[in-house]
Amino acid sequence: MSTEVAADVVIRPIRDSDAEALGRVHAQCWHEDYDQLVSAATLENLSPRRMAELWTHWMSQGEAFTHVAALVDGEIVGFAGAGPARDEDAPRERELFFIHLLDAHHGKGIGQKLFDAAVGEESVYLWVPSANERAVHFYDRNGFTADGVSHDEPFLGESIHEVRMVR
Repeated sequence: MSTEVAADVVIRPIRDSDAEALGRVHAQCWHEDYDQLVSAATLENLSPRRMAELWTHWMSQGEAFTHVAALVDGEIVGFAGAGPARDEDAPRERELFFIHLLDAHHGKGIGQKLFDAAVGEESVYLWVPSANERAVHFYDRNGFTADGVSHDEPFLGESIHEVRMVR
């Protein structure tokens, strides 16, 4: 894995005009990130159009939510989102909902830039698939520790085992 930092990366808040591009990138990231966690048939049901519709909804959630995109050469290659905790027993007031980055851009510091823009030094928690060792290691490096809580998260008709990490 390269530790080269991409110099031409722009991290910015998402815009209404980003929904279609975010839908495409989100669908591709799920194919790349979850191909070992759920069946190929499940991933075939994933629609960039449906993801774009979800982004249209997420963009309108209000000021308490932070959604940022990473652009390389003007194209969205990743995104991150955070906001008020969703869990009744939340260990922190804010939650990091997701960071996704296209595989071709891993190892260049872009994920770290997305993370920093979404939550900075805030005390937050997150849920991560326990089988996603790369993500667990990333969050370890950023000061998170598993707190012993886990659950099975529904995902397109299947489920993914997730652990909660807290910082």
